[in-house]
Amino acid sequence: MKEFEKGFIELATDFNVLRFGEFKLKSGRISPYFFNAGQFNTGKAIKTVGQLYSQKILDSKVEFDLLFGPAYKGIPLVTAVSSALSDHKDCQFMYDRKEVKDHGEGGNLVGATAEEIKGKRILIVDDVITAGTAIKQSVDVIVKAGGIPVGVVVAIDRQEVGSNNSAGEQERTSAVMDIQKTLNIPVYSIVKLDSIIEYIEGGYGGEKYVAYLEKIREYRRVFGV
Repeated sequence: MKEFEKGFIELATDFNVLRFGEFKLKSGRISPYFFNAGQFNTGKAIKTVGQLYSQKILDSKVEFDLLFGPAYKGIPLVTAVSSALSDHKDCQFMYDRKEVKDHGEGGNLVGATAEEIKGKRILIVDDVITAGTAIKQSVDVIVKAGGIPVGVVVAIDRQEVGSNNSAGEQERTSAVMDIQKTLNIPVYSIVKLDSIIEYIEGGYGGEKYVAYLEKIREYRRVFGV
């Protein structure tokens, strides 16, 4: 296991961002673990997260002009990532509103203006990919604004079948694979489900997480790729 992966998982468990139990996901699946980036709720934590995202982006060598963070959890993430990147690349960022504003500047986008978005290469910053639905919605927002989606960076890739697959299919593709194929953009993640399993198997989190291993493996058998 890479040191930065271990460090990220430790940070996520310390802040209850990564929890184990029984959770219903947006996709409707019942998962034995849950990732909630909203719990990175201190200045030091979000600063560290921004630095980890920034390092992943720099390592990927993806070329972009703007960062986009989908509401709501993507908003603090894209802000922290933009700040962390500023020593290497001072770029604009933007995010969307769930509700369209009908006064002031109006619209559903905040940050970069409509003129600044058109024709620009935009990198999406989000917390997690499960079925890929939220990422496809972000791509739609960017395209409608005249931007060009060039990639996605997330904290965790759950390595699950995409919304175009059923869990029983013989040749299943992950949500990440679906996005890369249908939208023709790359997806980068700080950690994957495999990293979490390796973390628990290695005893890094102590005995308290070992009890969930079998349920996580079974979940991966049903929904994983």
